[in-house]
Parts: sequence; C-alpha cells; structure tokens
Amino acid sequence: MTGSDLSHTSGQLRIGQPVLRLEDRALLTGAGRFIDDLRLPGAAHAVFVRSPHVHARVLAVEAGAARAAPGVLGVYTAADLAAAGIGPMQLSLPQKNRDGSAPRIAGRPVLADGLVRFAGEAVAMVVAATARQARDAAELVAVDYETLPHATDPRAALAAGAAAVRDDAPGNLALDWEAGDRKAAEAAFLRAAHVTRLELVVNRVSAAPIEPRGAAGEYDPASGRYTLHAPTQGSKAIQADVASTGIVDDPRALRVMTPDVGGSFGLKIAAYPEQVAVLFAAKQLARPVAWYADRSEAFLADGAGRDLVMAGELALDTEGRFLAVRARVVGNCGAYVTAPAFSIPTTGGTRCITGVYALPCYHAETRVAFTNTVPIAAYRGAGKPEFTYLIERLVDAAARETGRDRAALRRLNLVRPNQMPWTTPVGLVFDSGEFEKNLDDALRLTDRAGFEARRSASAARGKLRGYGLSVYQEPDGYYESHVGASFDADGILTLATSATTNGQGHLTTFKQVVSQQLGLPFERINYVYGDSDRVGVGLGSVGSCETTVTGTAIVHCARIIIEKGRQIAGHLLEAPAADVEFEVSESGGSFVIAGTDRRVGIVDVARAAHSHDLPAEIPPGLAAEDFYKPTTYSFPSGCHVCEVEVDPETGHVGILGYTAVNDFGVVVNPLLLEGQVHGGVAQGIGQALLEQLVHDRESGQLLTGSFMDYCLPRADDLPQFGWARNEIPCKTNPLGVKGVGESGCTASLACVMGAVIDALSVRGVTAMDMPATPERVWRAIHGR
Repeated sequence: MTGSDLSHTSGQLRIGQPVLRLEDRALLTGAGRFIDDLRLPGAAHAVFVRSPHVHARVLAVEAGAARAAPGVLGVYTAADLAAAGIGPMQLSLPQKNRDGSAPRIAGRPVLADGLVRFAGEAVAMVVAATARQARDAAELVAVDYETLPHATDPRAALAAGAAAVRDDAPGNLALDWEAGDRKAAEAAFLRAAHVTRLELVVNRVSAAPIEPRGAAGEYDPASGRYTLHAPTQGSKAIQADVASTGIVDDPRALRVMTPDVGGSFGLKIAAYPEQVAVLFAAKQLARPVAWYADRSEAFLADGAGRDLVMAGELALDTEGRFLAVRARVVGNCGAYVTAPAFSIPTTGGTRCITGVYALPCYHAETRVAFTNTVPIAAYRGAGKPEFTYLIERLVDAAARETGRDRAALRRLNLVRPNQMPWTTPVGLVFDSGEFEKNLDDALRLTDRAGFEARRSASAARGKLRGYGLSVYQEPDGYYESHVGASFDADGILTLATSATTNGQGHLTTFKQVVSQQLGLPFERINYVYGDSDRVGVGLGSVGSCETTVTGTAIVHCARIIIEKGRQIAGHLLEAPAADVEFEVSESGGSFVIAGTDRRVGIVDVARAAHSHDLPAEIPPGLAAEDFYKPTTYSFPSGCHVCEVEVDPETGHVGILGYTAVNDFGVVVNPLLLEGQVHGGVAQGIGQALLEQLVHDRESGQLLTGSFMDYCLPRADDLPQFGWARNEIPCKTNPLGVKGVGESGCTASLACVMGAVIDALSVRGVTAMDMPATPERVWRAIHGR
C-alpha cells in the first residue's frame, strides 16, 4: 500500500497471539486499491499485439490503419525502442557451466526484434485514449510472419536435429551444470545393496494469481525520473531489470509504486517487458500510460512455473541406510533466460536434494533447454518442492522395492537433534529441528495403525484407498530487507519496510513484532510499504523470508530506538542513562530507573524527542534504520500425511484427509501461519491432481489457455486440514522464527502423489506423473 494505515485495532497484541488480519476489513469491503483501481490523470491505455505463432520471423509490421484509428496516440515496435536507446532486458547470473564457462545469456527484447520465439510474445504496442480504442486499433495492426520450426518440449529441444530456438545457443542448450561429489556418489552406488531409480515429470503450471499483471508508467521531464505503478514483490529486482534495458542510467531513477497485490507466488518478482514499454510510451506521449492484462493474455505472457524432468537414483545399504542420491535433470528455460530458470533446477533446488536425511553425498547434473515457450518464473517454493518431490518419491519407491515400511525407512535415515548442527552435503547447516517427532506426531494424528482397516472398508465399496506421507525441510530467509522506524511528535511510530505484501498479512505480523519489542498498541503503529522512494532498497517479499529477515531488521531497529530512548528517558527522569532500563508490561513499553518505581512511557519519550528541551548532546528525534542481510538460513520442517480414495470406474481421486505437522520455530501469529500452510497445500494439491499447462505436440500452441481448460482446485477438491505444530526455535535469528510461505507446496506434491500411488499399487500401478487427473488414473488402472 502506497501511503499508510492506522489500524483500528487497539491494545498490545504480541507475538504468539492469533490476531485476525488487520488488512482484511479494507479488502473485504472493497476498499483495497489494486493496479486496475489506479486512475492517473490523463492516462492513456496500451494494448499489445502478440504473436499467434510459436516461432516465426517478423517480416513486416504494417501499422498505418491502426495509427489512423480513433483515439490512437501511437503505435510502437522494436525499431522505435531502439531509436530511443532501449535495448533488451539483461541478466547477470551466478550459475556456470560444468566446464567453468559462463553461459550465453542473450537479453529478452521488450518488443520482438525480428523474431518471435513463443506464442504471445509482444510484437507491437498500441496506445490510445481508452482501452477499447487501443484494443480495436490493435486488431488493425498487420504483421507479416514467416513461420519457423519449433521446439516446446525441453527433452526434445535438446535432442539431435531439434529445431533451433536461438541462433546463439547450439543444440538449444542454455546451461550445462553439475554439483556434488561425483566420485563419492559413484563409489556409494557401486557398493550399494539396492539402488532405486525413478524418472519424474514435474508438470508445467501457471501461478494464476487472482489479480493478473498490470502496469502504469509516468515520466517527469523536470527530474528525468520515471514512476512505475505495478503489482510487484519488491522494487529492487524491478529497478535493476528495467535499468538493464538502458531506459535509465541508474536504477534509482525509477520509482516503483506497489499498491495492494492480489497474489503473486513468485510471478511478480522480476520485471516484464510490458513494464518497460509503458514507461517508454509515457515519455514519448508526455502522459501516463497504463496496461492491464486479461486472463487470456496472462496465460500467454505470464512466466510459467516448474517444468522439469528429473531422473533420480537412491543407493541403500543392506540395513536400508541411504548412501547417496543422484539426479539428472532437464529444465525448461523457455525462450529467454530468467534467474529462476537457471536457479530452480540447480543451486536453488538442489538445496533440498538430501531432504532431512543423513545422506553422506549427492551428485546432480542439470541441463537447461531453450524452448519456444514463455520463460520460466519463480513459483511458490521455486526448486524446493521439485527436489523434495524427487527425494520423497525415491524413498517411497525404495521402501516398496525392498519390502520396508515407508515410515520406518524414513525414521532410520532422519537427522537426529543430537546431531545438530548438521551440515548437509550441499553445505546447509541445520541449526534446529526434531524431524522424527514431526513424523511420529503425523502418524499418530492420522491413525496410521488403523489405515488397513480403512483400506478394507473402501475396498468393500469398490474403491481404492491410499496413504501418503512426506517429510521435508526447506532453506528459507536468506534475502535482504530494509526497515525504517521513526516516531513523530505525537508518539506515532511509522514502520517502513522494503517488504511488499501479496496477501501474507504483513500489516498484522509486523505490528505484532513491533508491539512485542516496544510495547506499543497497534493504533500507534503506522505501516508503510510499496514506495521505493520511502522504504529504501531491499529485495522484497521472496523466499519465505519476511518474518525472519524483515522481522530481524525490526528487532534491530527496536534496539536502536531503545538505546537512544534510554538517553532521553534519563534526561526526563534526571538519572544517568546507564541506570535506565526498558521493559514491556501490560501497560506498555516504559523506561524505568533500575530498582525504583520511577518510569516514563515510550510514547512520552518519543514526544520529548521532538521537543526543544533536550540537551545539546542528545540529537532530536527518535528513529532507527536497518538493512539486514542474513548469512544463513532458517529451516522449517515437518511431516505431511494425505489419505485418498480412488474410484477405479472413473479415475477420480478424492482427498479424504490431509494433516500437516510443521516446525516453524517461534510462531508470531498461529492463525495467519495456518492460513499460509493451507494456501500452499491447496496449490500443491492443484499441481498434483489437476493443473498442467499443455502445448500441442504438433503446433506448439498452448491448449490450456483459459480456466475452461486449466483446472484450478475448487473448494470441494480440498479436505478439512488437520494441523499440529512443534515449535523448535530457530537459532539463527533473534525472534527464533522460521519461514512458512512455501512449505505447504514443498511438502504436498510428494505427499499427495504418494497416497495416489499407494492406492493404485493394489492394481499393480507403481509409477505415475503429476497431475493425477481422472483420465490419467483411469488409463493407468485399465492398462491404457
């Protein structure tokens, strides 16, 4: 929210209390302010002419009729951008090829530069006085295309003789990466008593937030600065991406204003070409220019999620102990390189390749392929769900192949609390967690002992019942955050964070942290976010890091405020600052002279900080600022259990129960925490059973380009969730908190698919890829 919010909730509401979300009243009563609610004076409207072809050469763009259409202010192509000095969006990424060379990373054009490489790529932009006029005129733009051979499947794209997606990438290979200890892994597999092998397809999905993307650009000729209004997850990545095109020399010349955001899930971290285009048009036309995507456009142009093929191997000794894990991964990059396309199947995802197990070594090889599809974006978990899915599916298969109980095999190999701090072969250091307790609690809560009786009851009704479980950890909270906190003369604290909210409930949780630290009632905390000019530089809301990283920065600011407040309180109480202590009680935060009942409240100290009565050695004001970048992760963990029933006549999978036992460290707000897990699990269930972006094998066209074809989970697809927590405080941040936002996705893929395969195993089906749709399940049961 650009601006501020004074909560009407009064009183001190501390960490651990299930406070109702303070932001919900505004959102539920229509007072939210989203990008399509923005009305900039004099704003024109942009519509993009997008390629209907998967791969084609652009021979000519004829825009004369469009320029002459009513209300049209301009029609722009790549040539216009080039004339203004605007080039492609560029990236610099840390991943290297296995030979140590840097991958070739060609930029992504704002508008197609003579070639279109996926259906939906923007070729031209039409700007008119109204959105309807722009849409009508866009239909008059005639583009002459020469279609080219295409490749949309990543494995096929890497095969010999595949159509070339890019001239600068021989064999369509974007990245050839390797990590781990190859020799140790090979030795472990050679001495293994049993080796389990699986090939898994992690299906391509859409983030599908309730609010599609949009952008509005402004240009101020007096300052030479641009302002971008857009739903984002933070300003830093947007500023850097936009500046890489050359539209500005300094990222700080772009002000990013983020209003309320209707969901993101990773989709809105990075900049998109449309954002650069509207900024360019705003300068050209000397007026604001806005663009709002409809859902069909979103399916074509939004970054896609997941899309990996993973071949995994797990080596076991005679006792069932894990010796090593190996993975060979093919990732789909899409037509252009993005940071997630490189990190998800490599450095990001492999952090979870050994799970919560005491695995001695691993080895991973990844090839990332260019294809004629929309580029990959981060999607909730961004590598953590994919590699957790791999290791948990391998463990299930190993248990089945060796005749062991799935839970017992996991228990045998879990890292124990007395082994911590535990360093994984990837280099992560687990500081805390009781993985076996998570497992045991989940088995008890779901009555694992009584499952066979329930399976028999289902069989008597002609149904197949299955029980699935997964254990997980994920490294969270590694990104940076900027926080500013300052009291005004009335004793109101304004908290400004680089974290933006996409529905997580930051307004509530951050106020709880402030109230805990300073003893302020909610109505005296004013929260500001979403304006890069006001909140400072920080990456934003990514990687389940906001409570851990921003929360830590808030704690640091509180300590600075308390230290300065001791000096002011000492002046007011006529005592040395060294004798003044700070305490938080039911009556609020107070500065107290040690050993006495003399005290002054923090609000009175804040007011005094703005008076003219302070001695010269105490500077006026009471404020703090902190930029925090952690050097290690937090590690949420847990065990999820899913129970399903399959109708063999229709293939329908019904979820009978889902229970999540999690360790998120110290819990700031249990109500919001549970909601975060529910949301992540719902998205995991969607991917496991329903969702998939499908391209036609012959034409390469997207076949699931609307909610008529792309199936999101509905309320009746989801069960009532069981829930339990094990609070093992994190040792790497002062609040003891751990991340939560992505954990539901991370655990649920393997959990749900494990239950489906367990149900089908009685019919001899032991392998299946997501999504387990009724058709796919029916075909598997009936051998078709």
